[in-house]
Amino acid sequence: MKKRLKLAAGAIAAVAVVGIGAGAAVAGASNERSLRGSDGNKATAAALEHTGEGRVNETEVGDDGAAYGVEVLLDDGSQVEVQIDSNFEVTGVEADDDGANDD
Repeated sequence: MKKRLKLAAGAIAAVAVVGIGAGAAVAGASNERSLRGSDGNKATAAALEHTGEGRVNETEVGDDGAAYGVEVLLDDGSQVEVQIDSNFEVTGVEADDDGANDD
């Protein structure tokens, strides 16, 4: 009985380790974090002021070397990624052919 219990406990522990490792691998695949709160509001305002139009699909911290990234869907259906520095100044804009929340 004790041997069976030890084997079962070992199997459960192995499954848990594999599951945790897989979760860490998936989480490590993308280091992007959503931008929220006051900083999110400031970055969104800066991006929309720069583009003059559109709707924000996504905000990110530390995107492509910028402090913040804001994905904006423009009125014509195209999408741009607005890079913003830590002072909430726009440092660049590029066409974004990914969909919202794509990697």
